[in-house]
Amino acid sequence: MCLSIVLIAVLVIFAGKGIARPQIFVPDPITGYAIGGHDPVSFFVDGYPRKGNRKHEYKWGGAEWIFVNEGNLAAFKRDPHAYAPKFAGCGGFALSEGFATAGSPFIYAMVDGRLVFFHSVVNRFLFVVNGSQLMKDAEENASRVGCEPDR
Repeated sequence: MCLSIVLIAVLVIFAGKGIARPQIFVPDPITGYAIGGHDPVSFFVDGYPRKGNRKHEYKWGGAEWIFVNEGNLAAFKRDPHAYAPKFAGCGGFALSEGFATAGSPFIYAMVDGRLVFFHSVVNRFLFVVNGSQLMKDAEENASRVGCEPDR
């Protein structure tokens, strides 16, 4: 009984905004690189995620990014907001529903010219089918749940 009360108290204390929010830009658990060590520009140039090279590193938005080549790095430096995942890597559909989940760099879509990650393929489908309204809802919820990149 006492253990249950302590557990409930701990959960209440840590139930704040910071616990549920995924880490910014979905870092690789081993290297710490943003979006799992994938080059964000490759989604636009190649049409799929490519692993970056440590020779091409750049710190932006509170995260370390790596790129396939110098050209992709230069493009990102010129306009990081154009290439970084919208919502700091949080899942777009969940965000439209009002909560934060970590998106996957392997489950993504280009929505209104922006890279959006999703937690599952079902979430991606539901978001893309209702893109305009759900994008608006996600944008409204982004700051409330902490899914905006550091500036």
